[in-house]
Amino acid sequence: MCRNIRTLSNFEPPATNDEVHAAALQYVRKVSGTTRPSAANQAVFDEAVAQIAHVTRHPLEDLVIASPPKNREEEARKAKARSEKRFARA
Repeated sequence: MCRNIRTLSNFEPPATNDEVHAAALQYVRKVSGTTRPSAANQAVFDEAVAQIAHVTRHPLEDLVIASPPKNREEEARKAKARSEKRFARA
């Protein structure tokens, strides 16, 4: 899985359309093996991103989650702490 794709479910406030689009873009980049498609493939690339973003919205809106929503800032702090611990100099 691409490391740049972030979890979008169970956050307060909910994932924005921009976040869903960014995740779809990263996914299409990963499976296509390119960050910038050629002019001949641009329309197909853009359509794939749009379709994946649209389909991604459905589970985000319909999933039933029993746990309380996570706080974005708190989760970012936790991720930063994990990163600092992981890459700390000896």
